[in-house]
Amino acid sequence: MSSRAMQMRLTHMVQRGAQVNGKRVVSDFAGRRHTWARFADRVARLATGLGELDVKAGDRVAILALNSDRYLEFFFAVPWAGAVFVPVNTRLAPPEIAYWLNDSGSEVLFVDDTFVPMLPALEGKLETVRQVVYLGDDTAPEGLGHYEGLIQDRAPREDAGRGGDDLAGLFYTGGTTGVSKGVMLSHSNLVMNALNITPFLHFDPWTNWLHAAPMFHLADGAGAFAVAMAGGSHCFIPGFDPVTAMAAIQQYRPSHCVMVPTMVNMVVNHPGVGNYDLTSLQKVLYGASPMPRAVIDRALQLMPGISFIHGYGQTESAPFLTALDPRHLEEPGAPDDRRNSIGHSGPAVEVRVLDGNDREVPVGTVGEICARGMNVMQGYWKKPELTAETLRNGWLHTGDGGYMDEDGFLYIVDRVKDMIISGGENVYSAEVENAIHQHPDVVECAVIGIPHEKWGEQVHAIVRPNQPGIITAEALMAFCHDLIANYKCPRSVEFTDTPLPLSGAGKILKTELRQPYWDGYDKAVN
Repeated sequence: MSSRAMQMRLTHMVQRGAQVNGKRVVSDFAGRRHTWARFADRVARLATGLGELDVKAGDRVAILALNSDRYLEFFFAVPWAGAVFVPVNTRLAPPEIAYWLNDSGSEVLFVDDTFVPMLPALEGKLETVRQVVYLGDDTAPEGLGHYEGLIQDRAPREDAGRGGDDLAGLFYTGGTTGVSKGVMLSHSNLVMNALNITPFLHFDPWTNWLHAAPMFHLADGAGAFAVAMAGGSHCFIPGFDPVTAMAAIQQYRPSHCVMVPTMVNMVVNHPGVGNYDLTSLQKVLYGASPMPRAVIDRALQLMPGISFIHGYGQTESAPFLTALDPRHLEEPGAPDDRRNSIGHSGPAVEVRVLDGNDREVPVGTVGEICARGMNVMQGYWKKPELTAETLRNGWLHTGDGGYMDEDGFLYIVDRVKDMIISGGENVYSAEVENAIHQHPDVVECAVIGIPHEKWGEQVHAIVRPNQPGIITAEALMAFCHDLIANYKCPRSVEFTDTPLPLSGAGKILKTELRQPYWDGYDKAVN
């Protein structure tokens, strides 16, 4: 057997699933249920259809669509054809979508019914897209190819055999801190990520993964590929809202999913939550922000035995780096603040906390979280200087500040660039947010630095409480004084009754929150 045949390949997940689990259902959505054997056949036929569209090895193929079983088929048919997939953020405006498609050089674009109406706004702005394929069930609009038409009456083709360091996908960062960057992830990157995440989430052939988070984002993609590797099953909701999610949990009986804390909070505190059977869920992976204790307690009332696993990573690491198994919280002698940890590194990920010279800092000292391993990206698409800066000295520099305790548990304190400097002291917003989240009347919060004539920046909290007027700014600030140092506590509090703005990954858009305060300043540091 050649060394190339032994390389890690995404398509091997499909081949193995059909071989060892061929009669079991792999995807269930909108009345369409496919076994692994049928799924593999459809993937191979769709790859034939892509070839008839003159998609060649290394070409980029993009998708702009809500979650569905066809999205999952796309993820495997594109590499089966030897090409590279480009998932597009569904929250982007047309000019941003055009930038992603043009920058990636995508030649084929798949769109569903939700985004067909956006095509006129893209007309004349796409430099490389030469074919658009309709993902829906109706007759394809004029000029568009039809998804099922690419599969029907096609013979399944042989797997193109790409793997290892061959590029598998371009995943663009959200662009919340600047221009979006295309993260180049190879077959090895994505397969190794699946291997790393499996021990924490205990995936096996009986796993049923609910795609509740957007499939364009690797937070969900991590589960998609890992569950496929295990030969498990997938069910889908097009996009998240609490009623749709609860109905899907009752209908499809998923065992695993990923939800950011905001999503979990919306489900467990929905007035209709008692009308649905949610007990099939066993493990929920979450990240992006802390999970308030009150939300976890409410979830455990509704779903006894459920495990909430706090994960940490970024697109550049495919994306998994660390996770906290909740069983560590029950260990004898476990400190109370361990619940704020982001856990231990994956089995094949090396994570260190380094100083500005890339030297490891002592235990308990804040530095930059860095990582290396086979899951780390090849680099940024067409950005060699930024790649060299991010991957310098063999380490992925995450841009996140954090520290590690003596037991190897990692704690994140803030984005390095988001650190607040007040009166010469470094204040990490995540640490302040962790304190605020411990208040039982707080649903969500964000801490930002705002201008202050004397101190340079002032710690400012934006808080959404359970109900308006239930807590005062003075009471919340006093609450924080009992938990963290005085200089870290908010000096001002702003209450809101609307959810905080979120990125497609479910992260709070602090850039938007800061903007009104920093208008008129040359830079967002005073």
